[in-house]
Amino acid sequence: MKLRAGIVLLSLAGSTVWAGEPESCRNVRFADVGWTDIAATTGLASVVLQGLGYKPSKTIASEPIVFAGLKNRQLDAYLGYWDPSQTPAITPFVQAKALQVLPAANLDGAKYTLAVPSYAAEKGLRTFADIARFRKELDGKIYGIEAGSQGNAQIKKMIDGNEFGLGGFKLIESSEAGMLVEANKAYRQKKMVVFLAWEPHPMNFMMKLTYLSGGDKQFGPNFGGSKVYTVLANDFQQRCPNAGKLLGNLKFTLDMENHVMAPIMQKINPDTAARQWLQRNPQALEPWLDGVSTFDGKPGLAAVKSFLAQ
Repeated sequence: MKLRAGIVLLSLAGSTVWAGEPESCRNVRFADVGWTDIAATTGLASVVLQGLGYKPSKTIASEPIVFAGLKNRQLDAYLGYWDPSQTPAITPFVQAKALQVLPAANLDGAKYTLAVPSYAAEKGLRTFADIARFRKELDGKIYGIEAGSQGNAQIKKMIDGNEFGLGGFKLIESSEAGMLVEANKAYRQKKMVVFLAWEPHPMNFMMKLTYLSGGDKQFGPNFGGSKVYTVLANDFQQRCPNAGKLLGNLKFTLDMENHVMAPIMQKINPDTAARQWLQRNPQALEPWLDGVSTFDGKPGLAAVKSFLAQ
């Protein structure tokens, strides 16, 4: 039997079992761009890894820094590549084969584009082309998220190019949390406001929203219809095949993420919110842990269930 990188492969009942990984694999370094949905999925992955005996950590950074960190192997994994919104930022890294995008999406059915409270839509603000007509009521502002995000870049491009008559509007950059503070404030006061919105996110049941149509060129069809992919450092699955197998197995749903995100929005630690959700929904573990063992080679599913029961 051939030994490679300190890993022994054993065939048992037709499945692959890993008899331990190198100590260097114990620390799994996640990237997070500061969005609540990525906090939720990273929390879910982290709790499962903890149950398997790993020591996950998280670095919050902007998109360019995340992709550069994966390229330089300073980070191992990012669960939040939104396609198509983040595609312009990641494409140079993909073309240079500087990181690995796993082929299967970890989330289908997402969306990401501009939205308004539904009472604004009832007043006639239903499309991108309608925004300029409400310049005064909107105070000439469109609320984005963190600087460096591709969503902000699209808004800035529209303003700079006077697309939809948006020349002279001001992009308000802050963060997801900062944007939501302004959106919720306007919502409570029934004021007009336009902001970047997406699903999954608790904002979709905290506020009655209308996603604006007409932005297919800027954000993609179907209201910025998106898939979310897992991105890994180039050699991660080769160095750490057991942890890599888990990350490749991870698939989420809109409902799952919405419910994990809700307590995070109330300042609950993402790992705590994820653990509580997994305790209530242990059936999610089986497909994630198919063919996955603990760090030291023991059955993974039993270990994680025991960890959650503690």
